[in-house]
Amino acid sequence: MEVEVRLRCGVIGCAIAPAGASTGSGEAVDLRDGGAAFGGYDVAHAVRGVEEEVAAALRGRDVTDQPGMDGVLVELDGTADKRRLGGNALVAVSMAALHAAAGAAGKPLWRYLLGEGPARLPLPEIQIFGGGAHAGRRVDVQDFMVVPVGASSFAEALDWTAEVYRAAGARLAAAGRLYGVADEGGYWPAFDANEDALECLVRAIEDAGRIPGEEMAISLDVAASELHQAGRYRLGLERRDLDGDALAELLIGWIDRYPIVSIEDPLGEDDVRGMQRFTAAVGDRVQIVGDDYLVTSARRVEQAARDRACNALLVKPNQAGTVTEARAALDAARAAGFGTIVSARSGETEDVTIVHLAVGWGAGQLKVGSFARSERMAKWNEGLRIEGALGDAADFAGRAALGGSTPDGSLP
Repeated sequence: MEVEVRLRCGVIGCAIAPAGASTGSGEAVDLRDGGAAFGGYDVAHAVRGVEEEVAAALRGRDVTDQPGMDGVLVELDGTADKRRLGGNALVAVSMAALHAAAGAAGKPLWRYLLGEGPARLPLPEIQIFGGGAHAGRRVDVQDFMVVPVGASSFAEALDWTAEVYRAAGARLAAAGRLYGVADEGGYWPAFDANEDALECLVRAIEDAGRIPGEEMAISLDVAASELHQAGRYRLGLERRDLDGDALAELLIGWIDRYPIVSIEDPLGEDDVRGMQRFTAAVGDRVQIVGDDYLVTSARRVEQAARDRACNALLVKPNQAGTVTEARAALDAARAAGFGTIVSARSGETEDVTIVHLAVGWGAGQLKVGSFARSERMAKWNEGLRIEGALGDAADFAGRAALGGSTPDGSLP
């Protein structure tokens, strides 16, 4: 759903809420109508709540007071998970208000957030193969991604990725294993085993003329909560049931054999001990990202830092429900020494707010999806525009943005 915030000076801020196919149990809940229309996914009730309740509560307030605006939204909803008015309604209002404030200041959103400090373009994390809930579970791992760790600029990072994406598609087509594209634009492949995707990805990096590990690395989103059933992890492609230790051992074997620099949600969101043990084993070598595990919650980030259960945060504003809460989670991650990645969702729109957040908040990393579909390319192109506007002043985060150790640099 899209929301507009109009100011007395005539400025209009606009934002659109995304949606997720793979969701954590602790994230803000979208308000959907149910019933027959649009398969139950209509948002008429959420729209009505904005028009009738939210507009009245915010009318006349200072749009530059983002925490105050968002505090009104949270109080007005009155539920822990935003289910009454809908996380989709609240995050759209919150982001639209932020855009309006930037417009009133006469600045692009990234500059309004950043102030006059130096800007740094984020390291992209870009899907090449889609799986899990994003691709009919043709492979179990949800995202096989590349990270252009050796690139010297955001533009070069995207150029390299475009070549890898093209090479991967050509390989799949030649082998008769290309079945279209998944939700986030990555190829929808037909592999016999999950590890085959890693082999193919390394070969595609080489086909594109890049050096695996040195110029192009690999990132995985296991989305293990989607595999978790009754204390076991089900790999449907390989018809295997694993316990947490066995899944961790499988992933560590991949880390040993392939140039993997980041793994997201390697164990289920309720498997705290598993996350701790995995971080203890490889947290000094790879970035271990909490998505479903942290759901953009400052409280959960602080607990994870105490538990030493991961070392990076995926920031999704709609998981939190407001911009202020998403920023609080990012600040908590930064205080813990975590890497931070601003991320899109599987159900995306042409809204490019997250690119401005990644730059304006200095997040260091950006995960959008693949190099296909207009709702993905809109965001990559917005990053190029920001880099172009900065000119010679543009800086690129590069490999240094990756998290790869526990907060104090030691192992648990």
